[in-house]
Amino acid sequence: MTDDRSPHNGSDDVWTLRLYVAGENQKSRAAFTNLTRLCEKHLGTGRYEIEVIDLMKNPQLAKADQILAIPTLVRRIPEPMKRVIGDLSDADRALIALDLSAIEG
Repeated sequence: MTDDRSPHNGSDDVWTLRLYVAGENQKSRAAFTNLTRLCEKHLGTGRYEIEVIDLMKNPQLAKADQILAIPTLVRRIPEPMKRVIGDLSDADRALIALDLSAIEG
């Protein structure tokens, strides 16, 4: 018998990530590159989806995820939703913030 109420650890889910940026600039590119590197190393190809939201083109989309600073990464799946502000250049900090280290252990 299984308990359907238990939280899912997300280890089998495809991670759904939204990266909010403001135009094509060095910070935006660094955030995307760092995020891709982290996902490839710790999740693997095909286990994540990254949606890049350019707030210069679609500023109204910032309201839905309550974006106050850029770049900001929002992990939508697995739940709970998490936000990380910055370009993700500190890999250790990003791993902890996203709970990526938990799925490796």
